[in-house]
Formats: sequence, C-alpha cells, structure tokens
Amino acid sequence: MAVFCLVDCDCFYVSAERLFDPTLIGVPVVALSNSDGCVVSRCPIAKSKDTANGGLGIKMGAPFFEIKHLMKSHGLRVVSSNYALYQEVSNRVMRVLETFAPRIEVYSIDESWLDLTGVQGDLDKLGREIQAAVKKQTGIGVGVGFGPTKTLAKAANFSAKKWRKETGGVVVLMDAERRDKLLKWMPVDEIWGIGRKLSKSLECMGINKAIDLAKYDRKSLRKVFNVNVEKTSMELEGVSCYALEDSPEPKQTIASTRSFGERVTTLQGLREAVATYASRACAKLRSEGQLASCLQVFIQTSRFDDKPYSRAVICGLPVPSNDTREFVALALEGLQKIYVPGYRYAKAGIVLSQFVSGDGYQPDLFAPEPRRNSETLMKVLDGINARYGRGSIRLAVEPPIPQWGMKRDYLSDSYVTDWNQLKRVKC
Repeated sequence: MAVFCLVDCDCFYVSAERLFDPTLIGVPVVALSNSDGCVVSRCPIAKSKDTANGGLGIKMGAPFFEIKHLMKSHGLRVVSSNYALYQEVSNRVMRVLETFAPRIEVYSIDESWLDLTGVQGDLDKLGREIQAAVKKQTGIGVGVGFGPTKTLAKAANFSAKKWRKETGGVVVLMDAERRDKLLKWMPVDEIWGIGRKLSKSLECMGINKAIDLAKYDRKSLRKVFNVNVEKTSMELEGVSCYALEDSPEPKQTIASTRSFGERVTTLQGLREAVATYASRACAKLRSEGQLASCLQVFIQTSRFDDKPYSRAVICGLPVPSNDTREFVALALEGLQKIYVPGYRYAKAGIVLSQFVSGDGYQPDLFAPEPRRNSETLMKVLDGINARYGRGSIRLAVEPPIPQWGMKRDYLSDSYVTDWNQLKRVKC
C-alpha cells in the first residue's frame, strides 16, 4: 500500500517573521498581501473566535482597512509580506524534509508531499520525529498527515491542525475505520481539490460530507462534473489516483504583475513599470531554461473608478528568445499602442507564452540573426543579480527605487538575504 505524508507549516508567514522578531510571540499577528491589501496569514490568536480569551476572529482575506483599528484597540501586530525571507525559510524546511523520504514534492511555499511507501516502523512516531527535526533546525512548527492517497493525507493533515491539542499535530489515516470516522464529519468544501463553487453544486446533489462524496456513484460524478471529481471520490476510498511529481511540468506561461503602491498617471511611469516586470519575467524564463516568442502587456485602472479603463495587447518575436532587451523593447512597443492619457492607472503586467526548450530549439535558417553574445550577457546579468541582489544591474529604463512600487508599510528586514540587515548579537 502506498503511504503519502503531507507536511504543512503552521501560519507560515507569521511563523517566519517570529523567528527574527521575538516581540511578535504571544501577541496577535497577521501578514498582509501585496500592497498591504488583505490578510494572507494569521496566528492562532488572531484567527480565534474566542474573544473571551483574546481571540480577534480575523478572517482569511479580510481587507486591511477593515481590521486596522485592532492595532490600537487590541494590540494587533501587522507585517507586510517579505517574500525573500519566506522563500529562504521555506528552502530550509524543505531541506530538512528531504532527509526523511526518498521522494518529495514541494507543493507550495509551506507544504510538501513525502512518499514513504515501503518505509517500515510506526508512522505516528515518524511524524513526531519530522515535527521535532523541522522545529529544531528551522524553528517552524508543522502539522503532519499520513494516508494511502494524497487526498487522505491532506485530510489527515487538516484534522491534525484542526484538533492540535488532541493529536499533537500528527494524524495517521491508514485504516478504514479511522478514515470513515473523519470523513463522516469533514465538510465537503474542506476536501483537497473541491473549491467553494464546486462544493455548492455537490451540496445540491445531497453531498454534504466527505463520506458522501466517497460513496457516491462514480459514473454520475464524471458525467455531471469531470474525471478529477471522480478521482477525488476514489482517493477518499483509499484508491491512489495521484502520484508524486518529482519535478513539476514546465510552465506554459510566466506572468509578472503588480498593483501599484500609488496610482500612475504618466506614460513614463508606466514605461518604467512595464520594463521592470518584463525584466523579471525574463529572469524567470532563463532560470527554467526556456525561450518564449509571445508577450502580452496590459494596463488597467481600478474597477471601482467612475470610468474604468483596461486594455491589453499581444506582441510576438520572429525568433524565440530569453534576452531581456528583446522583451523590454517589445513591451514598450505594445504599451505605446494601448496607453491612453488622462487615467490613473492602478496595475500593469507582463505575460510570456509560447515556450520552447532552450536546449532543444532548432533555429530557423531564414530567421533574423540573434544578437551576438546574448546568452553570455544574460548569464553575467543573472549572476551579478543573484550575488548582489535583484536590480543590482538592470536596463536604464528600470528605476532603482520606483515611486509606483508595491506598498509595504510594515515590511520587516531582509534578515537572511541582505548583509546590511543581518541581526547583530552582542556577547
């Protein structure tokens, strides 16, 4: 029988911040999304609805302006998303998990699947060893769930975190009796892969709990929905349909988009933003060993404006490339076609598509000759930016400190990625 293990970090963004700022321990803390828009991570105190014991009942996705008053009235601490910090802490956690399993799939920045098929011994004990190792080596708490399928391992992890005091954060869901006990309680919208809209459709068919989906006629599920819902039903019954992905499939698109920290009203401001986003997308493209031949650039105002404006244009290259200069020139050319003065723009973005592998691409004999030494130059650019920080070397149109940059009023220091912001310890 297959054995899958899902390890999920506890309120990851908040936990990562607490590693370097002990004043955040024991008080309600939330982390905010891009431009300090809404809540994306909450500590247990902040999310708890038990107001008698200090809980604030803050919902995931709550707009920041709706909870800002809690900073004064209830001592709520707020942090802006520090992605460089979170990625480095995530990398450390994943390196620890790799020591426990022959195969691992990094599912997200704070979750990983482990394939423990064939591993002998007590799984509950192993789960607590994983917990202890991650906590000792990284300082991050995790929940651990075991199951014969990925969906059941996810359900086990859900229950491990739901009843943390009773389970200690580890749940093994390998036997049918214990599995059915959880599925009879578990709401259908908590099942991995079942979203909010889909759960409403399932509830209309009388499928309210996970056990209902597990026992429902599979042919009907496929006919009404799709094969993925049928597979989810089978997984809940213990039939493994989803294998571990050792390496993710190559991306079909790469997007670089951001809402502006403050509205942009000039063409020059949009040129700077579009060029910066195109440069970041190209760096990502090169890191994945891909070439692209299609670029989409878009600009838009807020949809709440009296007269909202949104426009996009698609531009193509005659020859696939990953040269930043090619795509920045293409993006600026496209921007010129869709820019209309008189608007207060709130967002812009770049999307690259139509990829081919950089290793397997055969140049067209009649295509225009590529720029000389393009590959060497891009390697030098990426190497310098990797060593000294993103933006250390850039095109002239990219500003060093953009006025329209993402709003992050509560940003913590770059404790692990900037030499100038390392913690100092006095002995």
